[in-house]
Amino acid sequence: MSAVRLLLLSLLCSHFVSLCHGACSEVDSDTEAVAGKGFKLGCISCKMRPEVEASATVNWYFKAKGEAEFAHIYNYDEEGPHIVDERFEDRVDWNGSKRSQDIQDASIYLFNVTFNDSGTYSCHFHRLLTYEFYEYQTVVSKLVHLKVVAKATRGTASIVSEVMMYVSIIGLQAWLYIEMVYCFRKISAAGEEAIRESANAEYLAIASESKDNCAGVQVAE
Repeated sequence: MSAVRLLLLSLLCSHFVSLCHGACSEVDSDTEAVAGKGFKLGCISCKMRPEVEASATVNWYFKAKGEAEFAHIYNYDEEGPHIVDERFEDRVDWNGSKRSQDIQDASIYLFNVTFNDSGTYSCHFHRLLTYEFYEYQTVVSKLVHLKVVAKATRGTASIVSEVMMYVSIIGLQAWLYIEMVYCFRKISAAGEEAIRESANAEYLAIASESKDNCAGVQVAE
C-alpha cells in the first residue's frame, strides 16, 4: 500500500511541476499608444488544462475608426509570421509565444504608430487540443480598442492592469511552490513508512524462522 501511495504522490508532484513550467496569466492589453513610438498589442489566451497537448494559429484583424468591417492584417502559424495588410508592411513583429506551436501569447508589436492606427483590433486563436483518443478545436477571440495620442498619458487602468499581472503570476508561482513542497514532504514520509514496514516484515520473518528452528530442535531431542 505504501508503494502505491508513493507512486501516486510522485505523479501528483510531477503534475504540479508541469503546471509550474506552463504557468499562464491572462492580462488585458494596454489601449493607449503614442504617435511615432512602438506599441505592444497584447493578446493572451491560456489553456484550461495545461497538461493537454495543443497547437494553435493566430490571426489579427483591424477595423479603423469609421470603417464597418474588419480587415485581416496578420497571421502566425507553424510556418511563421505573415503580414497580410500592406498598411502594416514592415511595421508589425511577432511578440508572442516562441519556439512552440502551443501558442498562448499572441501579442504583436507595432512600430512607428500613426494616428491612422487608432481603432479596434481583433485577435483570434484557432487551437487544436489533442487528447488520447480524439482532437478538439476551439476558437478564442479578443478585442483591443486602441487610441493613438500625441503624448503619453498613462491611465490608472493601465497601471492597475500591470500590477495585477505581476500579482497573479507571483501568487500562482507561490501556490505551486507550496504544493510542490507539500508533495515532496508526503513522498519522503511515505518512503520512510515503507522502509519501516519493510524492516518490520523482515524482522517478523526472521523471528518466525528462528521460532521454527527452535521447535525443530526440541522435536529432535
